[in-house]
Amino acid sequence: MALVIRRYRPADKDTVLTLFSTGILEHIRPCFYNAMTSPLYLTITSTLCVVGYLLGSVFGAVLFPAAWVGLIYYCCHEVYATVVRVRLRNDMQDIPGNFLSRPDDCFWVAEAEVGARAQVVGMVAVVAKHSGTEKYGEMFRMIIFPQYRRMGLGFRLTQTAVDFCKERGFSKVVLQTTSTQMAAVVLYSKVGFNRYVVPQPDTIDLSNTEALLMKISIY
Repeated sequence: MALVIRRYRPADKDTVLTLFSTGILEHIRPCFYNAMTSPLYLTITSTLCVVGYLLGSVFGAVLFPAAWVGLIYYCCHEVYATVVRVRLRNDMQDIPGNFLSRPDDCFWVAEAEVGARAQVVGMVAVVAKHSGTEKYGEMFRMIIFPQYRRMGLGFRLTQTAVDFCKERGFSKVVLQTTSTQMAAVVLYSKVGFNRYVVPQPDTIDLSNTEALLMKISIY
């Protein structure tokens, strides 16, 4: 299959927004699984089952843990659904203005021949950041439609972003991901990124995930 990586065009918008929404929302299931298989949440589920039974109702022994599981799924869903709602109203609504109006920023799409026409099947973006006198690139919006994964496209998109940052004279490339996205972590590691756990605030995290910072030095 012929795959071409090129800069975003306005005609790509509808497909890119669909790809973005699909890619973000697919993290709900692994987030939920990661939460519910943790020792703490398994203990809470079992405890609620016992409490319901001790209250003299088999129905309660089922209802209490079911309500707890439903709450966790709802929280995981809202985490990612909120990201989609906010981004679709903000930066993803004006991709040329937010990602292509400055020479140190870029937004690429991967295009494949599907049937008799070309179709966008993946994307990635880079935005320039500054820290004192240091200039570096932040990579994000790396999403590929599921049926086009494991074809080397993720590696090509990532390498395209890294090569762009080298050309722009950036010192490094950074990105953020989570512990539930291990396929992405493995991919970035193959390109040369190192990962670091991001310290979290002292709050309750119902998704039970770790935020990861990954970076690669290029100069």
